[in-house]
Amino acid sequence: MAKPLKEIIKDDPKKALGVNPEDAKISKVYISVAFITLLIGGLLGLLQGLERGGLLQLPSWLNYYQVLTAHGVLLILIFTATFSIGYLYAGFSHTIGGLLPKVRKMAWTGLGLMLFGTALVVATIVMNEASVLYTFYPPMAASPIFYIGLVFVVLGIWSCAFGVFINYNHWRKNHKGEVTPLFAFFTMGIFILWFFGSLGVTVEVFMLIPWSMGLTETINVMVSRTLFWSFGHTLVNVWYLIATSAWYVAVPKLIDGKVFSDKLARVVVILLVILNIPGGFHHQIIDPGISETVKFLHVFMSVAIAFPSLMTAFAMFAVFERAGRKKGGKGLFGWFKKLPWGDVRFLAPMIAMIAFIPGGAGGLINTSNQMNQVVHNTLWVVGHFHITVGVTVVLTFFGICYWLIPYISKRKLTPQMNRLGIIQTIVWTVGMLLMSGSQHLVGLLGDPRRTSYTTYGEHETALSWIPYEYVMAFGATLLLVGVIIQVYAVFNMMFFAPKGETEFPVGEEEAGAEKTPFWTERWSLWIILLLMVVAMAYVVPIVDFVVNAPPGSPPIKTW
Repeated sequence: MAKPLKEIIKDDPKKALGVNPEDAKISKVYISVAFITLLIGGLLGLLQGLERGGLLQLPSWLNYYQVLTAHGVLLILIFTATFSIGYLYAGFSHTIGGLLPKVRKMAWTGLGLMLFGTALVVATIVMNEASVLYTFYPPMAASPIFYIGLVFVVLGIWSCAFGVFINYNHWRKNHKGEVTPLFAFFTMGIFILWFFGSLGVTVEVFMLIPWSMGLTETINVMVSRTLFWSFGHTLVNVWYLIATSAWYVAVPKLIDGKVFSDKLARVVVILLVILNIPGGFHHQIIDPGISETVKFLHVFMSVAIAFPSLMTAFAMFAVFERAGRKKGGKGLFGWFKKLPWGDVRFLAPMIAMIAFIPGGAGGLINTSNQMNQVVHNTLWVVGHFHITVGVTVVLTFFGICYWLIPYISKRKLTPQMNRLGIIQTIVWTVGMLLMSGSQHLVGLLGDPRRTSYTTYGEHETALSWIPYEYVMAFGATLLLVGVIIQVYAVFNMMFFAPKGETEFPVGEEEAGAEKTPFWTERWSLWIILLLMVVAMAYVVPIVDFVVNAPPGSPPIKTW
C-alpha cells in the first residue's frame, strides 16, 4: 500500500500541499482563471438563450453565432481545462507528497500557453473571423489565427500532462513495490486519456491552418470531421472521469463512509482509458461515406463505456447505503435520509450523480442509429449535452470547490457559505432542468440546433416551439444567477473566508479490505491496449477516406 500522507508529511512537512505555498498557488491561479472564464461564458450563454427565444436582439456588431462560438470555446475548452488542472494538480500534489520544481514550471508554462492561445481565439471571435461554433471543423473556415490559438491551448494542456507523467515516474522510482494513491492513479489515467485523445484534433488543426491561409485549396472534410470527433467524444469522458475521481475519493470521506473497493475504482479508470477514444463515429451517424459496419463498431464502443459507469453506480450507492446504515438508517430506504443533505460538499455531487442517469439514457438514444436520425440536428442534442456536462460534470466541479478552495487557501468553509452553496446548487439544478428539459422536448418537435431565432416565415410548426424557447431563456437566466453566486463563493472562500485548516478529503477502505493488486500499475500495457483499440476503430475508415477521397472543400465563410 502507498505510504500514508501523515508519514509523508512527517518525513518532510514542506511536501504537503497547504504547507507548500508554491503548489497551492498553481491551483489557486488555475481555478481563478476557470471561474473568470465561467462568468464570461455564462453571460454569453444568457445572451444566446434570450436571442434564441426571440426575447433579445443582439446589436449589429455582435451576432448569435459569435456568441455561440465564444460560449462553447470558453466553457467547453477553457473553463473545464483550467478547473480540471487546478483540481488535479492539487490532489496529485497532496497524495504523492508535493510537486517537483520542474513540474511546477511546466504547470506555469502550460497556463501561459493556454492564456495566450485563448487570447488569439477570443480576438478572432470578437472580430467575427471565427464564427465556426466550438466544433470548428470544415467546410466552415475561421481565421488561421483562431486555429493557431487552439494549438497553444492544446500545448498548454500537454505541458501539464507531461508534468504529471514526470512527477509520477519520480514517485515510482522512490516507492518501488507500492501502489499509487488512488487520486494520483485517477490523475494519471485522466492525463493519459487527455493526451492521446487530443492527438486527432491536433492533426486536424494542423490541416486547417494551411487550408485557412489559402496555402492548400481544399481539405478532406471526412478526415477532418473524424479527427475532431475522436477528440470531441473523448473530451466529454475526460470530464466524466475527473468528476468520478471526486466521487470515489472525496465523497466517501465527506459522508463518514468508506471507499467501496480500491481495486474496482482502478479497474474503472483502466477501462475508461482503454475504451474511450473509439466511439467518435456515433457523432457522425448521419454522415455519408462511412460504412454501417464501422458505425456499428463505434456505437458498440460508445455503449461499452456504460459498463464501467454501471460499476461506478453500484459502488457509490453501496457507499451511500453503508454510510447511512452506520448512522442508524433502518428499513429499505432509511439510509437515504441519513445522508448529509445539508452539506453542499455532498449535495452538489449527489445531484450530479443522479443527473447522470437520465443523461446516460439520452446518450443511448443519441448512439442508436435509428433514433439518432430523429434527434441529431435538433435541440435534443443540446439538452443532452447540458444535462450530462452542465449537471453531472459542472455541478461536481462546484461541489469540489467547497472543500478544495478552503484547503488550498488555508481557510474554512463557514456555515453561511455552506448555505449559500446549497442555494446555488438548487438554483443551478432548477435552471438546468428548465433549460435542458425544454430543449429535449422541443427537440422532439423538430426545433433545430445551431440556429438563431426564426419563425420560418411564421410557419405553424415553428411558432409551436416558441413557448419552449421562452422556458429555455428563463432557465438560462437562472443559470447566470447560479454562475454569479458560484463565482462569488469561489473568490470569497479563496480570499475572505476565516483563516483555518481544511482537510483534503481522501476516503479510506474498510478495515481488512483486499489488498490492491500491483498489476493495475502497468500503464505501459494499458496504453498499448488503448492504441490497439484506437487502431482497430480508426485505421481502416481513415485510410478509406484518404484513398477514396471525395472532392475536397475550399474554405467557406457564411457570415
